Amino acid sequence: MTAGPFSCILFDLDGTLVDTAPDLTGALNHVLAQHDLAPFTVEKVRNTVGFGARITLERSFAHYDHPVTDDELDLAHALFLAHYSSNICKDSQLFPGVMEVLSSLKADGVSMGVCTNKTEHLSVDLLDQIGVASYFDTICGSDTVPNKKPHPDHIYTAISRAGGVCERTIMIGDSQADVEAARAANIPVIVMSYGYTATPSSQLGADLVLDSFADIPSALANWPA
Repeated sequence: MTAGPFSCILFDLDGTLVDTAPDLTGALNHVLAQHDLAPFTVEKVRNTVGFGARITLERSFAHYDHPVTDDELDLAHALFLAHYSSNICKDSQLFPGVMEVLSSLKADGVSMGVCTNKTEHLSVDLLDQIGVASYFDTICGSDTVPNKKPHPDHIYTAISRAGGVCERTIMIGDSQADVEAARAANIPVIVMSYGYTATPSSQLGADLVLDSFADIPSALANWPA
C-alpha cells in the first residue's frame, strides 16, 4: 500500500498540489494597481498566501502602510476574486509528481480530500481545469465550513466528507495554517518544503518535511503504525 497506515489523506491546494502563485499574483497586482501601489513579485506572493485571499490583501496593504476601511477591503476582495476567477488557470501548474502520486493513491483505494482556504467553487474550478478534481472524494474550501484552517472543524468536515476517520488520516500541506489545523485536529502532518510560507518549512512543527511530492508514497509506506 502506498499510504501505509493511512486510509484518508487531506491535501492543501495552493503551494502543495498546485503552483497557483502566478495567477494569484496577477489578481493581487490588479487590485494594488487600483490603489496606485507597486506590484508584488511572484516570490513575495508565495510568502503571503495561506490564510485566504482577504488576509493576503490585508497583509499586502499593510506592507505598503496603506490603510483601508472595511468597505474598501470588501471591494478589494471582490475585485480580486473577479479577476482571479477569470484567470484561475492561466499560468497555474501542478507541482512535479502530483498527477502520478494521486493516480497511485487512487488505485490503492485511498480516500483523498482537499482542505484549502481558497473558496470551494474556485478550488473545484481550478482542480477541474487542471485535470485532477476527479481524484478527490471531497474538496472543502474556506466557505464550506463556518471556521476555516487553522480551526480543526475544517479538518473534521473534510475527513467526514471524504469518508475517513481521524485515526487513519494525515494532512499534507505547506503552511502554518496546515500544521496548526492538523495539530488542533490531532492528526499527523507533512509539510512540502517548496510551498508557500514566510516561515521556513523546518520551523513549522510538522511531523515530516519533504522536498518532492514524489516522495510521499515512500514516506507514508514507512510511517510508524
